[in-house]
Amino acid sequence: MTRTVHCRKHNQELEGLDAMPFPGPKGQDIFDNVSKQAWQEWLNHQTMLINEKHLNMMDKESRNYLAEQRDRFLSGQNYDAAEGYVPPSE
Repeated sequence: MTRTVHCRKHNQELEGLDAMPFPGPKGQDIFDNVSKQAWQEWLNHQTMLINEKHLNMMDKESRNYLAEQRDRFLSGQNYDAAEGYVPPSE
């Protein structure tokens, strides 16, 4: 049986993640309150931010920036997008 959660981002019952995305209280919060769909959307957005903004994941400021953007994205607040980014056509 599929585990469902009330997704914070989409404000509806959706399929939950299979496991915590990372350890600790923040990972548990995401596991309990974010759908698999919203998490995948975040991963795609995160990849775009890293690439378009040339973030260095060895840099603590870049990691802190992404953590802040993740929290904003998953809670439905305004979040950053890369200026001039055009998604690839299908």
